[in-house]
Amino acid sequence: MNFTTKIPIAKSDSPINYDSNIVSLGSCFAENMGEKFSYFKFQNVVNPFGIIFNPVSIENLVSRVVNNQKFTEQDIFFHNDLWHCFEVHSELSNSDKEIFLQNLNQILEQTNNQLTKSTHIIITYGTSWVYRNKSSQKIVANCHKVPQNQFDKEILSVETVSKSIQNTIDLIRKVNPNCLFIFTVSPVRHIKDGFVENQRSKAHLITAIQQILNPKSLFLNYFPSYEIIMDELRDYRFYAEDMLHPSQTALDYIWVRFFENYISEENHSTMEEVCSIQKGLAHRPFNPNTAAHQKFLNTLNDKIISLQKKFTHFKF
Repeated sequence: MNFTTKIPIAKSDSPINYDSNIVSLGSCFAENMGEKFSYFKFQNVVNPFGIIFNPVSIENLVSRVVNNQKFTEQDIFFHNDLWHCFEVHSELSNSDKEIFLQNLNQILEQTNNQLTKSTHIIITYGTSWVYRNKSSQKIVANCHKVPQNQFDKEILSVETVSKSIQNTIDLIRKVNPNCLFIFTVSPVRHIKDGFVENQRSKAHLITAIQQILNPKSLFLNYFPSYEIIMDELRDYRFYAEDMLHPSQTALDYIWVRFFENYISEENHSTMEEVCSIQKGLAHRPFNPNTAAHQKFLNTLNDKIISLQKKFTHFKF
């Protein structure tokens, strides 16, 4: 007897392997998946400008990166003892203006290079709700705790989201015509927007992505993260304590569903070896000076050296 409805997911025609270069952009769920890629030692870059939730802000950053449009003093502002930029996450904010601009432009150059050489680009959209700065009339990626009365809140229409996604694809393919796109919608619930409003927001994202997808296109894919937690798991025991974010069990399950369909089977045995090494490195012995533990460490080191000969980018 089945106690869940398993969502059918087609196997990728261009699966990820250890030669792939992955760029992940978007919401905090992109970071969750990025941690898995890093754990298994894939070549992966996650959110160089920090967590970005909405499609328009992701498009704006991609446009800036692809066109190599440097950040200037006109793009930043001072608030609460720090310099901020409405286009990036607060984690990049800095008390020194010159260092802040230098860091932003350095990340811009690095991201340009990463997008150009990437084989797989994974974009996770979190919400259709956006905040528009009243003075500039621009949609911001982050409000940086600027008073709420300086913004208008609105929801992006399906048409706007769809156009933004297509623009993002076109921009990246201008510098990298061979990359594969994997789109997904974050399973994190944005209840601060409201229960109905959150569902409406996710519906706009899903509908817009489906409008872009072409069944005959091999370079556009959709991975149903949101649908997996809503339909396969469908239980609050798969949420963290805040009842909004997926629990670690849910994240592990979603990763397995991704792994089964988007990662080359030829690399599965290597991933098992990497996992074994990672568990060995995380092991904390009661008696580290024993001969048995020293033998364990030597064996572990031999495994690492053996793998690094095959995959020079592996670092433990």
